[in-house]
Amino acid sequence: QVQVVESGGGLVQEGGSLTLSCSVSGLNFDDYAMVWFRQAPGKEREGVSCINWSASRRYYAESVKGRFTISRDNPKNTLTLQMTNLKPEDTAMYYCWAVTESMCVDWSRLRLSSDFGSGGQGTQVTVSS
Repeated sequence: QVQVVESGGGLVQEGGSLTLSCSVSGLNFDDYAMVWFRQAPGKEREGVSCINWSASRRYYAESVKGRFTISRDNPKNTLTLQMTNLKPEDTAMYYCWAVTESMCVDWSRLRLSSDFGSGGQGTQVTVSS
């Protein structure tokens, strides 16, 4: 079965940076787009970013555009999210999951549906002001 392990979260001050990693197993990584989503306490899940299988297409939520960068290393089955200029509103548990190419390309619909999959155990990001 598909397994993902998210890591790299932590506590940072506003304006700081973090890099999240997602290690994936149990599927042909090259066949799937990958998504990062987050959930803060008491809030709905929010799609943060999506990258297609070849990394030729990348999508971001407006709230993180210009600050976050998604990337992937297909030979290593690894997904990464570089986060800079972090803000308190970025505080959340961050998850990754595999989605189909068509779901990722239709980013607006994917964000509206919140159909991101289950994710792993997540990694906590806390940004203090």
